[in-house]
Amino acid sequence: MAPTSFRDRFNVSRIAIQHSWVTVCCWIAIAVAGLFALSSLKYALFPDITFPVVVVSATAPIETALESETQLTIPLEDQLRSLEPLNKTVSSTSAGRTVINLRFKVGTALDEDRAAVEQALGEVELPPAASYDIIPLNLNEATAISYALSSEGLSLTDLADLAEAEILPVLQEISGVLRVDLRGTGVQAQPDELEGSLAALQNSPTLVRFDRQTALAVQVVKQGDANTLEVVDRVESAVQQLESDLPQVQFTLAASQAEYIRAATQATISSLIGAIAIAVLVIFAFLRSWRATLITALAIPLSLLGTCIVMAVAGFNLETITLLALALVIGIVVDDAIVELENIIRHIELGHSPRQAALIATREIGLTVSASTLTIAAVFLPVAFMGGTIGQFFKPFGLTVSAAVLISLLVARTLSPVLAAYWLKPGRLPPTEADQGGGQAAPVSWLERSYSRLLAWSLAHRWNVVGIAIASFIAGIAIIPLIPQGFIPQLDRGEFYLNYTVPLAQSQPRPAGGPLQDPQANPSSIDPRAQLLQQTLAAAEPLEDTVFQLSEVDSVLTTAGGQGRPNQGSLYIKLKGDRTRDTAAVQTQLRQDLPEQSDLITSIEDVQFVDTGGEKPLQVALLGDDLATLDQAAAEVKAEVEGLPGFADVSLSGEDNTPEQIVEITRQNGERVAFISANLSEGKALGDATDQVVEIAQSIIPADIRIDLGGDSARIGEVLGSFGRTLAFAVVCMLAVLLIPFGRLLEPAVVGLTLPLSVVGAMLALLVTQSDFGLVSVLGLLFLLGLLDKNALLMMDYTNQLRRTGMKRTEAILQTGLVRLRPILMTTASTVLGMIPIALGLGAGSELRQPMAVAIIGGLLTSTLLSLVVVPVLYSLLEDSWEKVARRSA
Repeated sequence: MAPTSFRDRFNVSRIAIQHSWVTVCCWIAIAVAGLFALSSLKYALFPDITFPVVVVSATAPIETALESETQLTIPLEDQLRSLEPLNKTVSSTSAGRTVINLRFKVGTALDEDRAAVEQALGEVELPPAASYDIIPLNLNEATAISYALSSEGLSLTDLADLAEAEILPVLQEISGVLRVDLRGTGVQAQPDELEGSLAALQNSPTLVRFDRQTALAVQVVKQGDANTLEVVDRVESAVQQLESDLPQVQFTLAASQAEYIRAATQATISSLIGAIAIAVLVIFAFLRSWRATLITALAIPLSLLGTCIVMAVAGFNLETITLLALALVIGIVVDDAIVELENIIRHIELGHSPRQAALIATREIGLTVSASTLTIAAVFLPVAFMGGTIGQFFKPFGLTVSAAVLISLLVARTLSPVLAAYWLKPGRLPPTEADQGGGQAAPVSWLERSYSRLLAWSLAHRWNVVGIAIASFIAGIAIIPLIPQGFIPQLDRGEFYLNYTVPLAQSQPRPAGGPLQDPQANPSSIDPRAQLLQQTLAAAEPLEDTVFQLSEVDSVLTTAGGQGRPNQGSLYIKLKGDRTRDTAAVQTQLRQDLPEQSDLITSIEDVQFVDTGGEKPLQVALLGDDLATLDQAAAEVKAEVEGLPGFADVSLSGEDNTPEQIVEITRQNGERVAFISANLSEGKALGDATDQVVEIAQSIIPADIRIDLGGDSARIGEVLGSFGRTLAFAVVCMLAVLLIPFGRLLEPAVVGLTLPLSVVGAMLALLVTQSDFGLVSVLGLLFLLGLLDKNALLMMDYTNQLRRTGMKRTEAILQTGLVRLRPILMTTASTVLGMIPIALGLGAGSELRQPMAVAIIGGLLTSTLLSLVVVPVLYSLLEDSWEKVARRSA
């Protein structure tokens, strides 16, 4: 008789078993294609995203900052404000000069943004003799690798001439290189191909020391869409050849992004392999059969190889985000195969042949497995289409997870039953009529007996169970304020910057630029700008002495000048790989050890997770019209914040302003603003720190000043708000998918009410481990929604099947509990134990992975325990309630 039910029509396993060789050959082809796709994927640290910024720099012969604001800044801002893809404008105005940073939406074409700016400024009216330059910047165009150059036989000037003639042209020709900057003399590789103002910015004079010795520095800047590792490999090969061709020049590696990228990706891959090994061991421990374990375990590599095909087609890399997604789905991709195979084995144990068992079991459970996996995809697909910076950043994550779970569903519904039908051995018990409905299961182990008694008690005391569940959820919500509120964890990269600023003397002349002489030349012949550069470099000497007193320090690259600011310098500090303290601890020690120097401003900065143009993570903005009131309020807030633990390098925009003289005016989106910025230390969470500063500001500012957030402080709200909307949409999609197999609202309602149970354990685990509740842990919560939904569906669908055979509801629920206990515990154990290598926080980049694993482990442990009891209780309770409502309305 031809199948007519929806469950039979949806049973692709029957077709796969009937055409077993076609099924096997298809998966062999997918595996081979996946291997080719895997070999084509490139390693990277983060996704390739364009961060378009256009800088408008305008000058005019105007005497004061206030007049410059009126005549330069405001007319320019008025013309630019209406640009459609514009996200934010920040301007800095001083006497006769204004610099406006235009930040466009992430992912927009930089050339188009620049063209839009040029068109908007075509009609601007500025004072006579005023001029402006438009400078496009892509923040993803970062320095990939830097070398320090030195020579015992050549002077600094001769070495610079040699570098410009023999070294820079070779490196500039490398594929993927945007430009090569020579630091120490102001030379730049291709000034003729750049805009005048941009070339001046990149070629601004600098002085360089490497490990306290005078040197030059070659910085190779990669193109925005170039792969960092490929560029670095090519540069390293070219430098090896240059070392052979130029024996008089010593090339010393000063900085490289490749080292951390390789370490972070390798650590994630190691965690991935560990998760796979643990999952396989858990499967064997439950099934006690190497054949069954092999069938189930095959789902992991096949799902991952199939996902690699999708990643290659989509143009993704093997970077931190996609590897994080692959590590996350190890527990999911094996779940479907576990559930399918466990059900097949159960029917074999009841006496069916392996082929019969495969046909019966896949028909029985196929619709549930498919629906639950589709709901997981419905949870993660919206992540791929979130807006803003974070949306672009996590697009590969959402698509990779969705592709992996969908491919794992195909493996479980096609290949796993085929292999089970041919590889598994027949059972011993004769089949009975009841087997078509799943068979009567009796509790055997102490665990099954204990669970059976607990479930029976729960069904007899349903409101007590509901009360416990509600109390647990309230407890989970209540402890959220106790958890550190972060954004993106600080990475232990083994590198950071010590930036410093030397005060400009009131009479210090500031010429536009000019050639920079050798610092060993006669000081009287050096122009004022070069003299200031040498003073800036000299100010770094006590800082270098302090840095090298730390045993963890490997090398220091000191740069004075750059970016058109001769009174600013930076020390790039690289730490040893075998150090015992992490980067944050070394930074804290350095802050304590730095010598007191009058008027020298220092700031210890992380190498940022994503380059956002030099912003500090904490940034609170005070906006108002009256400059005097604004500066006074901001100064008071800064004074309060500086005395608090956990805040470091607190700075204030417009700090040089006095009642008698306005030196700088900062504006944000057309309003005057004062920024209070700070780095964080001592494990201070960004969200908590931001709340603390806002509370202080609210107690100080007058009524005509309002508070806004910037930097990562603002991004926390944006991310949580975006994830909140995404979560709501994902839940709606998930519940809508559940209507398809069940055809009524009862089961989706039960799933919706049990979803909050995952919050309890996740929040408790984050609290115990003091992991930040931030972006990464929120991803873990999304993952939990899908797994909890899967467990609930497994139980309710089988209960419905038993009831259709004539079994009473309570008996069907108790029978379902015994039948589904083993697969639920197997999937939970494989996922939880598979997350342990990630939760241990081992290897480079572990700070990014750990909070997610902690949230998943805690959430799964509690949600599984609660769902095994709460789902049956809610199922019966809601059904009784709806029947009462139906009888009253009839």
